[in-house]
Amino acid sequence: MSHIKKQAKKVVKRSAAKRAPTPVAASRDWTYFSNHGHVLFCLAREPEMLLREVAVRVGVTERAVQRIVADLEAAGVLLRQRDGRRNRYTIDPNAPLRHPNEAHCTVGMLIDTVVGSR
Repeated sequence: MSHIKKQAKKVVKRSAAKRAPTPVAASRDWTYFSNHGHVLFCLAREPEMLLREVAVRVGVTERAVQRIVADLEAAGVLLRQRDGRRNRYTIDPNAPLRHPNEAHCTVGMLIDTVVGSR
C-alpha cells in the first residue's frame, strides 16, 4: 500500500473517532419514557401548570406539548377544564396503558410509581 493511502486511512480513522459519541453522551440521547409520558408526569404533579412550563421541563416546543395534550385528551387519559384564564388538567387513573406489553396496567399505576401519591 502506498504511503499516501496509509496517511489517508489514518486521517479517516482520526476524524471518525472525533465524531463518535462517548458512551456517557450516547446514554443521554434517550430516556425510558416518551414525551407523552413526561407531559403526563408534569401535569400529574402540577395540574394547573402552563403548557409553556411543561415544554421547558420536557425539553420540547410548546406546540409539541399542545399536540401531546390533544393526543392524551383524544385517548381519554386527560381532561382539560377551564379555570378562569388557566386550564386545569385531570388525569383518568383508570385508563389502561396503550401498548400490549403494559395494557394490564393503568395510567394511575404508572403515575403513582413515577410521581408518587397524587
